[in-house]
Amino acid sequence: MPASPSTARAINDRLALTLLQQEGPLTAGQLKQLTGLSRPTVADLVERLTASGLIAMVGESGEQRRGPNARLYGIVADRVCLAALDVRTESVSVLVSDLVGRVLAEGSVPVGPEAGKAAAGEAAAVEQAVELVERAIKEAGAAGGGRLHTVGIGAPGLIDPASGELRDSAGLPAWHRRLVAALQERFPQARVSVENETNLAALAEQREGVARDRDTFVLLWLGHSCGAAVVLDGSLRRGASGGTGEIGFLPVPGTRALPSATDCAGGYHSLVGATAITELAEEHGLDPAGLTGPEPAAARLVGEAARRTDADAEMTRGRREVDSGSTASRRGAGNCATSHIGPADDRQPHPADSARFLDALADRITVGVAAVVAVLDPGCVVLGGEIGAAGGAVLAARVEERLRRMSPLATEVRASALGGGAVLRGALLTARERAQDELFAPRDR
Repeated sequence: MPASPSTARAINDRLALTLLQQEGPLTAGQLKQLTGLSRPTVADLVERLTASGLIAMVGESGEQRRGPNARLYGIVADRVCLAALDVRTESVSVLVSDLVGRVLAEGSVPVGPEAGKAAAGEAAAVEQAVELVERAIKEAGAAGGGRLHTVGIGAPGLIDPASGELRDSAGLPAWHRRLVAALQERFPQARVSVENETNLAALAEQREGVARDRDTFVLLWLGHSCGAAVVLDGSLRRGASGGTGEIGFLPVPGTRALPSATDCAGGYHSLVGATAITELAEEHGLDPAGLTGPEPAAARLVGEAARRTDADAEMTRGRREVDSGSTASRRGAGNCATSHIGPADDRQPHPADSARFLDALADRITVGVAAVVAVLDPGCVVLGGEIGAAGGAVLAARVEERLRRMSPLATEVRASALGGGAVLRGALLTARERAQDELFAPRDR
């Protein structure tokens, strides 16, 4: 049965808007070529979308060209603005963009550990976060942003699949749940939604990161805590209670006890949480005291160990290449290869210590990854979060090698390209989609 004229118009309009979102400004001729629609149909939809305020002429396609065919049309991006929040246990970050994702403002604020200990502390934490969003919205307005339309929030914990609300979970600050209500109260005209942080990170990796070529994969989040997100056949899977990926509760060998329904201590979290990784690094002679940077201590340790291990491997490969040459070349290259090292520094860990630390960490990570692979057979696992990104290809290769020995299911292991920033990107993507679904809907729906 053919579509009605109104349905066909709605489909064509959305197709054109999607292309303008993906490709940027286009001429009517380019829209005709990309959509396969007739010239009169394209002319009608351009007129219709322009009249509705969704698109506007933004220039011409060439300096020497004039006339209707040269006009470039683009989405009216400053019609509204969008906000994305990454809510952590001790911090909140915000990013504000226009309708096509151009960043207009961003910022972050630390939240003290006392925020979760008393009602006054919770209220102060919520107010800090709301004020951060207000400042970012004001800055975005000065940069040409429109009214706030949609707020997407990424937070740790379970999201109730029926209500879409953050559930009251043990071990997570109570102010997280209060923040959602406070933002809705402060911005009553905006649409506010919350999603699990790891799920948002997976969406970002799927759209903009290392999983763009994968319809099925699992993201293992390695940050302050651990979690997993499951994408099967292109769709994010949340589970019956919204708890898909709560891998921190997975019982694993090597811990002192079993996890409980209210505490993941004793589960996989006890092996790969940030505290456990820092302790493992110190056992191998690595000290975070001398490392600086915005990342958590565990991520800095893993990143430095990966850098040292990779550099040592490069040097070893170089020496092997020299050894395969002539005696004269071997002697000269050997002097060159050692001349830059300088005297031994007892304060710096030996590269072998870094490699052993990464080996031990890969052993731990693989225990959980192997369990996920045995059940889901995803074909690809992304090591995400600040720690997964810090380990890079060096850590990912170690996990993949161990997984190959433990599982008959072929699985590629990749390091995240977005790291900890994936949560904000995922929150922004979901906010943008929600806003566009509403704004781009046909008026007569």
